Amino acid sequence: MKRILNSLLDLLFPKICNGCQGVLTAQEQIICTTCRHQAPLAGFHKTKADTLKKIFYGRTAIQEATALLVFQKKGITQTLLHNLKYKKQEDISGFLGHWLGAELSEIAAYKNIDVVVGVPLHKNKQKARGYNQVTGFGKAIAHALEIPYLEDVLIKVSKTDSQVFKTRFKRIQDNQEFTLVNKAKIANKHILLIDDIVTTGATLESCAAQLQQAENVKISIATMAISL
Repeated sequence: MKRILNSLLDLLFPKICNGCQGVLTAQEQIICTTCRHQAPLAGFHKTKADTLKKIFYGRTAIQEATALLVFQKKGITQTLLHNLKYKKQEDISGFLGHWLGAELSEIAAYKNIDVVVGVPLHKNKQKARGYNQVTGFGKAIAHALEIPYLEDVLIKVSKTDSQVFKTRFKRIQDNQEFTLVNKAKIANKHILLIDDIVTTGATLESCAAQLQQAENVKISIATMAISL
């Protein structure tokens, strides 16, 4: 009966690809197979390119840094992130996390990470959205690496406006509104700090600065996308 009901729901309300808007098959999730193959991959963990890591040179110490996708205006990545953040499609977060997590679990440099920590949202913004867009991403990566995902380490203590049109200096000023709690949970740990998209790196830099207040921590970074 449940299978019949699900089939009827799929017929009446077919699942649509977040890339081309075509109807997904029963075996496809979030984006169709064609769009997945056409997605602009960053994949620095595979190529060993330091493209993302270079952003933080002279700013904060980073062990490893990777992104799954490249952000392109009016492209698949932009559609995915827009739907995740503004169209209530929370499942996109976990989908991208499982995708990247499966790849990271095969790479030696990421096997010595101890915990995953996500960039937090201010409680008011999270309440309005209903979720933090990076949580599913982080939990899926943590599951793939068989390590904990910690949600009670970083807190956003002040709500800030959109980062899109701000200078790097202004972003750094605004993003000093993170605070570290439960410091003992990350002492002597290698932390994978995750976010949805990295542009100037100011948000991740500010979060890293807070995490580095704990004793003997190492920080690596993974994001859904990078804007080049």
